Amino acid sequence: MYDNICKFIAENFKDDLATWLLGSPIKLTELSPTELSNEPIRADSLILLQSDNLVLHTEFQTDADEDMPFRMLDYRIRVYRRFPEKQMRQVVIYLRKTASPLVNKNDFRLEKTYHEFEVIRLWEEPTERFMTVPGLLPFAALSQTKDPTMVLNEVAKAVEAITDQQLQRNIAAASAILAGIVLQKDVISRIFRSEIMRESVIYQEILQEGRAEGRVEATRKLALNLLQIGMDLEQIAQVTELSLEQVQTLQKQMQNS
Repeated sequence: MYDNICKFIAENFKDDLATWLLGSPIKLTELSPTELSNEPIRADSLILLQSDNLVLHTEFQTDADEDMPFRMLDYRIRVYRRFPEKQMRQVVIYLRKTASPLVNKNDFRLEKTYHEFEVIRLWEEPTERFMTVPGLLPFAALSQTKDPTMVLNEVAKAVEAITDQQLQRNIAAASAILAGIVLQKDVISRIFRSEIMRESVIYQEILQEGRAEGRVEATRKLALNLLQIGMDLEQIAQVTELSLEQVQTLQKQMQNS
């Protein structure tokens, strides 16, 4: 969930992200991974943005990932194949403080192949860096501070000063959700009013995802029940609107268990 919130922020506050990572609010547009390959690597936190001369590749990670170095090399090659004339900046941003050495890994080595990328560990970043523009406020509580509660209170004050109501709701929701990495839920709820978050686009998307996951699980349980009573596989597919292959997979899982 945290990675997806970061993706929402990056996609909706591109100028703020560029200001942070590139040093200036370069105008960026989204680049779909499908433009680079028919078989994109599975990465929910992947964000690809581009300008005329540059591709910015960022990945937000809640926890360390040993596959990250190869993934960065793979996307660098894909971008070069598609846009050989463009420069590329690749940044992995780790959200949760950890002692894992993987969050210090910023290169990929394989025999004579070497590729390097940038790594940002949010807990080492100065707090003031995230207090200057709205789109970065949600990261402030994860920054280099001994008192994330105090920082979140300052974020809440900055959010209250935002005059655009929808923007205010979205930033509040994102800030509250990401703060859950370092703060207890009751602390967060005392700082941010729940009604503001409920009216945000982010909150509504989370609700929709939850409902969709609930429908998927209900369909799965129904199919398993029908399998248990011996209904024909094609009939189960018709009743549940699953594909025959999906029903067959469930049947194999049930038999194995």
